[in-house]
Amino acid sequence: MIAILFIAAAFFIFIGLPVAIALAGASLLFILIDGSLPSMVVIHRMVSGVDSFPLLAVPFFILAGNLMNSAGITNRIFEFAKALVGWLPGGLGHVNVGGSVVFAGMSGAAVADAGGLGAIELKAMREAGYDTEFSVGITAASSTIGPIIPPSLPMVIYGVLASASIGKLFAAGLVPGLMMAVALMIMIFWYAKRRNYPVDSAFSIQRVATSTRGAFLSLMTPLIVVGGITTGILTPTEAAIAAVAWALFLGTVVYRSLNLKRLVIVSLKSIETTAVVLFVVSAASIFAWILTNHNIASAMAEGLMTISDNKYVILSIILVLLMVIGCFMETIAAMTILVPVLLPTVTQLGVDPVHFGVIMVLTLMISLLTPPVGVVLYVLSSISNLSFERCVAATAPFLVPLVAVLLIVTFVPDLVMWLPNLIYP
Repeated sequence: MIAILFIAAAFFIFIGLPVAIALAGASLLFILIDGSLPSMVVIHRMVSGVDSFPLLAVPFFILAGNLMNSAGITNRIFEFAKALVGWLPGGLGHVNVGGSVVFAGMSGAAVADAGGLGAIELKAMREAGYDTEFSVGITAASSTIGPIIPPSLPMVIYGVLASASIGKLFAAGLVPGLMMAVALMIMIFWYAKRRNYPVDSAFSIQRVATSTRGAFLSLMTPLIVVGGITTGILTPTEAAIAAVAWALFLGTVVYRSLNLKRLVIVSLKSIETTAVVLFVVSAASIFAWILTNHNIASAMAEGLMTISDNKYVILSIILVLLMVIGCFMETIAAMTILVPVLLPTVTQLGVDPVHFGVIMVLTLMISLLTPPVGVVLYVLSSISNLSFERCVAATAPFLVPLVAVLLIVTFVPDLVMWLPNLIYP
């Protein structure tokens, strides 16, 4: 009987329906055929799926990221990163990664990074003579750092689904995010030596000081958000609201780059994005509820345990499963469905829910760079006027360092957990 649910969802996605409608439609069809529950349970479960105070952080982080993209903050971040690392071989490639690290502390979304900061980076790299494919590849790869370094929208949603501390999840993402940046910069250095890419400019203390002054107020955003959460002064939702307030202050009072018309456009764009994200969460929640209610989670846990009782073997299987599902399903939907199914299994094996959250988010972020769903690739294809197929080929080499970091994060949990354990003893 449960096969109907999966077959219907796969069919709806295959014929091109949006993921949220496919999941909700498949759930409704299953309930109608099953006949044991009234059809109205779909609405009730969808509403309860988004009836969560921590989820209020999602629209505010989305709005904060859009405000920063529209307030000229991304330009200042780019100049700051250029002064810091532009002197390295392949300078603008390193700037691309450095800018993503800084912007990650403000938006927490890969698409916001790719669409906002990415547009600036691609233009600069093209003008400096870099290959378009190389520029697109590193921009796509670096954008995945955004949801790993705090704050992070997927971490917020995982925390709600897993009843895990969002503060701990944010702290746990910092080291893996920096590891991703270092791994990508090593690959850029290798490419630069092989292709004789230029440095942007010689290192200058004066230039660093000037760019730091210009970006200082923008750089306060991660301090407000992450510092507020880790010290316990702010909840994730309050921190998201503080980020919006700070972005509004910078855009309207300090930089004066946001007028009323632009603010309305940004707000409408944020409302649209929020509606899509939360609709996916609500639709996936009824799908996940059916799976849990019919003991699919228990059956899967038992099935995995029959393969092996070694947690690293199980984690390896889960990595492959997440990567494959991430190729075909939007990140938030995949998390909402899989967290209730997989979390009981890994916790039974002694894996910390916070550690598993970082593994899941990082794996699904890498999947954003793979076809056919690859949302980041579609964004960059539009910005760069490069075909989707060429974007896929350009990004493929940069999957190597990202997957290497994923494996280290998965199998060396102390790297992930030492910081959250230090902050939250």
